[in-house]
Amino acid sequence: MQALSYYIVCESVEVVLGKKVKEVKTNAMRILESCGVSFVVHSYECGDFTDGVSVADQLGQPHEMVYKTLVAVGKSKEHFVFVIPIEAELDLKLAARAVGEKSIEMLPLKDLTKVTGYVRGGCTAIGMKKEFPTVVDNSAKEQEVIMVSGGRRGSQIELAPDDLVRAAHAVYNDITVKK
Repeated sequence: MQALSYYIVCESVEVVLGKKVKEVKTNAMRILESCGVSFVVHSYECGDFTDGVSVADQLGQPHEMVYKTLVAVGKSKEHFVFVIPIEAELDLKLAARAVGEKSIEMLPLKDLTKVTGYVRGGCTAIGMKKEFPTVVDNSAKEQEVIMVSGGRRGSQIELAPDDLVRAAHAVYNDITVKK
């Protein structure tokens, strides 16, 4: 399916016990709509945190299409956002270099909601409490569309990588550990 043939989903619908229930629209979805970005919302069953590989499997999507959002803190105490494939590992040295920091470390999980406004498993680069410098791994350029969190657990957004970069005011760079 071509990214250009996608349409903006104003309300995605899921079926619960045979009844249609409107899905809550997240800040990320509202921002994408305001940017005129075409996207598709995918819903999945989720209690607490579910890792990206499990989400991809549950949605029947190839792992290389699904990306996770990580938040880090630089030596300067500034926060940075990195979007990488679910099976990849963030290379802290490459990531630091990409954002002009001497070094970075992962944001402690206990601080995630306070800093971003999102919970673990629902964190996305779009619509955080504050806009942070954001880097999307170069591997996303190889995909016609990618999936990222929709801004809450149980929701994924499928969109063109360039649309994510535009909406999150991000840049591309090599930021993952090379195998």
